[in-house]
Amino acid sequence: MTLAVDVISDVICPWCYVGKRRLEKAIAGFDVKVRWLPFQLNPRMPREGISRKEYRTAKFGSWERSLELDANMVAVGEAEGILFAFEKIERTPNTLDAHRLIWLADKQDVQDAVVEGLFRAYFTEGRDIGRRQTLLDVVAEAGLELGEAILNSDEELEGIKAAQRFGVDGVPFFIINDKLTLAGAQPSDVFIAAFNRALGRE
Repeated sequence: MTLAVDVISDVICPWCYVGKRRLEKAIAGFDVKVRWLPFQLNPRMPREGISRKEYRTAKFGSWERSLELDANMVAVGEAEGILFAFEKIERTPNTLDAHRLIWLADKQDVQDAVVEGLFRAYFTEGRDIGRRQTLLDVVAEAGLELGEAILNSDEELEGIKAAQRFGVDGVPFFIINDKLTLAGAQPSDVFIAAFNRALGRE
């Protein structure tokens, strides 16, 4: 039996990147179809984004606190084989266009590669994935060839309804077979237990 796992996430959420790695470890022994759905952590973010230092200082009260949280996240990432390079990130972007491209990537069966490419571009390479040309370059590297005009459609934003239906207010959030849910970047064994439950093995 194929398990369907919908992952509600944002590509500027480091815990979503960690959750992706832990999910990948868990699905090794199962037949799983993963689909990535949109969630904007900052839906009111200006189109051009803002300085990451400015954004994080406002969010956490001080830049020093932000650096402390980044250091903790680096340690978590290392355990999962992720190289977080927060010092390279200059801007916190608006992710609306990134979500459009992730949706389009699903139609061409390259969604995982595109999601991985966006995570890596932002967190490891420090690229501004709020810039349209940067986005198009990143997804082209992942195998999705598109023109900029494709970013002007709102059709794919229907995927946001999944987050609304399950009352999601934080990410990552995982929906298994449209029924079982897991919130947060759970350890791989928690995913495995949920998969077995969905398959009636418990």
